[in-house]
Amino acid sequence: MTDDPPPTSPTHLQADSGTVQSILSLSSVTAGSVRGTLLFLALPVLAEQILTTLVGLVDTYLAGRISPAATSAIGLAAYVDWLASMLLMLIGTGTTALVARYEGSGDHHRANHFANQSLTLAGIMGVAVFLLIFSLAPWFAKYCRMTGESYDIAVTYLRVDAIGHMFMAPTLVGCAALRGVGNMRTPMMIFAVINVVNVIASCSLVYGWGPAPALGVNGIVAGTVIARFVGAMILLAILCAGDAGLKISRNDLPIVWASTQRILRIGVPAAVDGAIMWSGHFMFLAIISRLADPPLGEIYFATHIIAMRVEAFVYLPAVAWAAATATMIGQSLGAQDPRRAMRAGHEGVLQCGLLSVGIASCFFFGSQFIFGQMSADPMVQAAGVRPFRILALFQPLLVTSIVYVGALRGAGDTRFPLLITIVGALFIRIPVGYTLGIVEHWGLLGAWMGMFSDMTWRAGASWLRYSRGKWTRTRV
Repeated sequence: MTDDPPPTSPTHLQADSGTVQSILSLSSVTAGSVRGTLLFLALPVLAEQILTTLVGLVDTYLAGRISPAATSAIGLAAYVDWLASMLLMLIGTGTTALVARYEGSGDHHRANHFANQSLTLAGIMGVAVFLLIFSLAPWFAKYCRMTGESYDIAVTYLRVDAIGHMFMAPTLVGCAALRGVGNMRTPMMIFAVINVVNVIASCSLVYGWGPAPALGVNGIVAGTVIARFVGAMILLAILCAGDAGLKISRNDLPIVWASTQRILRIGVPAAVDGAIMWSGHFMFLAIISRLADPPLGEIYFATHIIAMRVEAFVYLPAVAWAAATATMIGQSLGAQDPRRAMRAGHEGVLQCGLLSVGIASCFFFGSQFIFGQMSADPMVQAAGVRPFRILALFQPLLVTSIVYVGALRGAGDTRFPLLITIVGALFIRIPVGYTLGIVEHWGLLGAWMGMFSDMTWRAGASWLRYSRGKWTRTRV
């Protein structure tokens, strides 16, 4: 992108509160300091991601107080939740890229049109995800070799949790659209409410506080569904009011095939990317579940789940900077400023990379404390400390890959990240993890070596693609 100033004429913007928001967004995102602007965009998303993490962390903590079987079931549900979010990338990635591109060019009306189209698509996708997860819940549990109590808990949890995805679909896509216009604070507020409601509702329903019944592990998922419903209602109310930069318009909600095609042209590769990544991770989860026979096998599985939950404190900040970078790149490309877009991606990796070093240091030196807090089982604590310290060393590479891939998607370049995922998930993570973890009997650390190798590949390949700059000419 060039250093030319952004368009300043608002003649084709809607004369409402959304217009004011869009003008502020346009001037702040496409002009001024790259470092300061990116930090300003990323921090609210970081807060949002931390709040999102706390929802899962609270669920895992509550399950850890119940039993390793409950922890394993909650962990499986977390992977299925991830599948749902990957499928919703089919809409969310295209939404952010198109909304940001039009917002950057000053065409707020078209940006709002694509936001509305995406909400309709999200409603359809939410129902489809519900039906998929509800029907496949027994298969997921059997695939991870769950039996008895673990199986029963997992199937019930997954099926109830599937209801929540019908509410999360419009929430995630609506927030993706808001980020496209540079509004990072509203999604943060929505997820703050979801987090608070989840903590109160889940704890009340697990322990039977006040008039709430004591449902045990089922109370965890019931509280999560309630929280997601509340979040969806708040988002829709905000968009109906039109005070956040975008507004629900009855004329723009019915599906327009040409617009849908543009959203899907960007989103399908991203969704396939996410589905393949999830498949690779789910196959990797199957490797973890087969590292040893029970009870040691269940210990390894619960240890892995806890480690992945805690690692989210690095993963989700990376997602935050990726979202901020995608917004900045999309708007900068819309404003015909490829140089600014290029700088944004490198700056995003620098900022989040420095943060990851600090968090990884806490992981390394606080490993014993972390596992002591997350599980009451001494065998889980003993199994997790040493491998988790090694995992901490690879966190900067994880951040590098996530931010650069998010940057590429913000430009509409979703095909090359798909190639990176195919190679990393199917030809590195799985073969290396299986060979060292199961064939060579290295246990959990051996399986994680496959994960470490995948992180290294993704970081190097995404950096190379981004640095070459061909993505700046991607048409959306």
